[in-house]
Amino acid sequence: MSDTIFVNGLMVRAFHGVMPHEAKVGQPFRIDLALEIDLERASKSDKLADTVSYDQVAMTASDAFTGKRFRLVEAAAGAMVDAIFEAFPKISGVTVTVRKPHAPVPAIFDDVGVIISRRRG
Repeated sequence: MSDTIFVNGLMVRAFHGVMPHEAKVGQPFRIDLALEIDLERASKSDKLADTVSYDQVAMTASDAFTGKRFRLVEAAAGAMVDAIFEAFPKISGVTVTVRKPHAPVPAIFDDVGVIISRRRG
């Protein structure tokens, strides 16, 4: 299967990080989601019931990301994958990219982050 639904550039403010000030001040994170799902039926039926709703996926991911404070973006990304798999049984694979453009790194950079890819089962 090569069908994908994506949500790119989801902006979420959270308080993740290892440094104490990250827990107090918080910072923006940029999230990209790529969801493996069989879209053959939806492409023929034109019915929302045969796919998943972008807004529901974005809400589920945002809620999982901000639902608790994580020290590592790896853990926050993993929480999003778990929440998406739990909420959307039609999704067979998830790739989550979390960008932390204001990470406390003593260097000039666009952003840093993680990419986690998981398949159901």
